[in-house]
Parts: sequence; structure tokens; C-alpha cells
Amino acid sequence: MPRSRWHFPLLAIAGLSLLAALWTGLRRIGWELPQWSTPLPAAHGPLMVSAFLGTLIGLERAAALEKKWAYGAPVFAALGALAVLFVPPSPIAPLLEAASGLFLVAIFIFLYRLRPANFFVVIGIGALLWLIGNMLWTAALPIHRSVPWWIGFLVLTIAGERLELSRLLRLSRWESGKLFLGIALFVCGLAASLADFEDGIRLCGAGLLAIGLWLLRYDMARRSLREKGLARFMALALLAGYAWLALGGLLWILFPFDFSAGPLYDAMLHAIFLGFVFSMIFAHAPIIFPSVTGLAMPFDSGFYSHLLLLHAALALRIAGDLADILPWQQWGALFNAVAVLLFLANNIRAIGLGGGGPMALRHS
Repeated sequence: MPRSRWHFPLLAIAGLSLLAALWTGLRRIGWELPQWSTPLPAAHGPLMVSAFLGTLIGLERAAALEKKWAYGAPVFAALGALAVLFVPPSPIAPLLEAASGLFLVAIFIFLYRLRPANFFVVIGIGALLWLIGNMLWTAALPIHRSVPWWIGFLVLTIAGERLELSRLLRLSRWESGKLFLGIALFVCGLAASLADFEDGIRLCGAGLLAIGLWLLRYDMARRSLREKGLARFMALALLAGYAWLALGGLLWILFPFDFSAGPLYDAMLHAIFLGFVFSMIFAHAPIIFPSVTGLAMPFDSGFYSHLLLLHAALALRIAGDLADILPWQQWGALFNAVAVLLFLANNIRAIGLGGGGPMALRHS
């Protein structure tokens, strides 16, 4: 499937979903912004996870697999995004996102059969969690019941990818087993949440804390801190993200009864969605974006501006959540959105520096 025909329209829909998610997020936290034609504030989470990240992750997997059927994952995710944006609330968007999840699970079954490996199991379980989360959304349950499953999708996707790279460190079975223990705790917590939501969330938090600490201890990023250019930037972004993941897990353990609404819920979600997930996006964009688009995007030291702004603003926001200080929450959220926009601007600038030519990674 030619890149020029399918990749850029899908990336455009993902980008529109991201902008809409930022807009609705700012409205939800109290900024006076114009309303969309459909009631989007309640769709902030689905826009960010299923529409934006689901489309991007599905596209990355399909592009790497180079099988036409695999593009069902990003195509259905993108169609679900358009349904959220332009169709009044209905089962259409959840059903489309669930179909995307089915294709993503099929991709990892196919990959595992080609090459049985533990990291494919971890990422495949993550895809299954996304499918289940979307099915819960289809059942018209409150969004916060789907959120832990969506977070599992993102966390296990990233943990599986880092586990693959950790093979270069030749970790012992016990050292690798610690990660699987954290994943098992998290998945058991999700299962338990179906019967007792609060106790399940607490167990999920223990799993997230264990995964975050494992990544901080064993991930290759620690060794890359001594490097220069892109390698050092990626290492700093990754380690900062792992710290936010561990903090998010701790918050889930401490405040499971608030996992539905309010400032503590905001802290529990955004420590992971912004602190962890977007830090991973910032770290990997200079590699993944060229591989998906075929355009050169050389590393530039200006990338540190969006990374530092993201984490400083998030610290302000979560401090406001924990202290219940609304202006801190609002300004932190606003500058989080600015950090994401700055990230997009810096990436476009880097593509310009690369001349928009064939893919090539260059270090400043």
C-alpha cells in the first residue's frame, strides 16, 4: 500500500483528532473556548486514545508489516475518529474503534506465529486490552470504566517495545521476570475491576508502579544518557516518562475511589497520558515519523523546548490537582497543550531542515 496514498490522509485525521482532543481538554478544565458543532467535551478521552493514538499505532504497525489487510487497524481507527468528530453520540464510533482493535490483535497473532517472542506477547496483550476497552465503550458504560483498559494498551505497547530492546542487555530470567510480574498485576487488576472497580484500580496501580520502576532500572535509556544528540534526548524523555508512570501507579494505589471525576482523577490520568505517553511520543517521533512518511526529520536541539515545557507544565497541573488549586490546574493544562503544539511545530521545522527529502536520521 503506497505511503503517499494512505499514510498522509491517516496522519491528517490523527492530527485533527489530537487538536480536537486538546481543545476539548481545555474546555473541560474550565477555559472559555468556543464549542464544537457536536458535544465533544465528553469525547476528550476517546479522541486522544482511540482516535489519535489508535490511528498512529495502527498505522505504524501496518506500515512495518507491509500487508494490505493490516491497514484495517488504522483505517477503522481513523473512521472512528471521524465519527466522534462529526456524528452525534452513537454506537458508531465505538464499533469502528473495536473493529480497529480486532485488526491490531490479528497483526500481533500473525507476528507471533512468524517469530514467537515474549515482547510480541506483551504488545499483543496490550492490543487485546484496547479491544476490550473499546467493547466496554460500545456497551455505553461510563468512559472511566474503559480508561484503565486503554491505558493498559498504551503501557503494554511501550513496555513490550522496550523489552525487545532490552535483549541487548542480556538480562537474566529473574530480571526480565520482574516486568512480567508487574504486567500480571496490572492485568489481574483490570479483571478484578469488572467485579470491584476500586479494588481493581488499586491492583492496577501496583502493576503500573512495578512496570515504571522496572523501566527506570533496566531500560537501555540509562546507558544512552552518556551519548549526544538524539540518543541523549531520547534517553531523557524516556526516563522522565518512566518516572511519571511510576507516580501515576502510586496515585492509583492511593486514590482508587476518586477514579471517575475530579482533580485527583485528572492527576491519575494525566501523569500517565501526558507524563508517560507523550514523553514516549516525543522520544520516538524522530525515528517513527520518518519511517511512516519517508521524510527526513533530523534531530534538532530545539526539541528540548517542547520536552521541558511538557514536564514543567504537567508538574504544575498535578500539583494543582493534589492541592485542589484550580488556576494551577488550568495553567498547567494550557501549557501542556502549548507543549504539544510546539512539538508539532518543531517536527515540521525539522522536516524543513531535512529538505523534505528521503528518510534520513541526522544528529545535531
